[in-house]
Amino acid sequence: MFSMATRPDMQPRYYEHNGNTLTIEPSSRGLPTIWDKDILIYCISQLADAMNRKQPIARTIQLRPHDLMVATNRETGGDHYDRLKAALNRLRDSKISTNIKTNGRTTEAAFGYISEWQIVKEDDNGRMLGVQVALPNWIYDAVRGQELLTINRDYFRLRGGLERRLYEIARKHCGTQSKWAIGIALLHKKSGSKSQLKKFRLQAKKIATTNSLPDYRMRYNDEKDQIIFYNRKGGKAAKAQFDDDIKQLFKPPQATAKSTLKKTSITESQIDLF
Repeated sequence: MFSMATRPDMQPRYYEHNGNTLTIEPSSRGLPTIWDKDILIYCISQLADAMNRKQPIARTIQLRPHDLMVATNRETGGDHYDRLKAALNRLRDSKISTNIKTNGRTTEAAFGYISEWQIVKEDDNGRMLGVQVALPNWIYDAVRGQELLTINRDYFRLRGGLERRLYEIARKHCGTQSKWAIGIALLHKKSGSKSQLKKFRLQAKKIATTNSLPDYRMRYNDEKDQIIFYNRKGGKAAKAQFDDDIKQLFKPPQATAKSTLKKTSITESQIDLF
């Protein structure tokens, strides 16, 4: 739903998977970027915090831009307030059409990423001190239905758009499991990357090599052409990856016409004990 490009992305998006459809039409300023998404994450976190404290919530949220930028690891000087305005405009003017269910309801509808925004307070230099953001019903319903996942604060330190997207996918599908594997072709589709599959594979392998994602470790399996995400928490990644290495090490080689190779006597249960 968000562009990973650093330049204005004017290309519409259409996505379909398991009966769910999503069409996104960019505004004249281009599609919202994955960095613009920080604004939505911040707004949602404010609502979630209010719900946890048993406070009433509403679709319209008042926030301080400075607090938002600090929380999302952005600079607060120079033209960064103007960049924030541009991001808010991209979120407001781009249009989404979908049949995705939120809070138990399936409705075909079209809407923006945010409904509207306005400055409610400025300093003497015209810098934003307070902003109101009205969220659309689809986000508000998802929050009220608690269809949320927490994310690591280090997510905001990830500079690459694909790194952020891969973390989001791992957070949703791997979650608290020790590991989760996905084929490169399906990962490419889920990511929304506009790169060719060959280039995407190289990018994913590079990210796996740098080991930069919070909470998860990535590994490329050349034999199956898939990415494996290992959960770092509680030593799960090390244990799961070690188990995979052991299984690969003791994998019986295929018999050839010239020789008959003996199978290892080690059992699956013995492997799990490592």
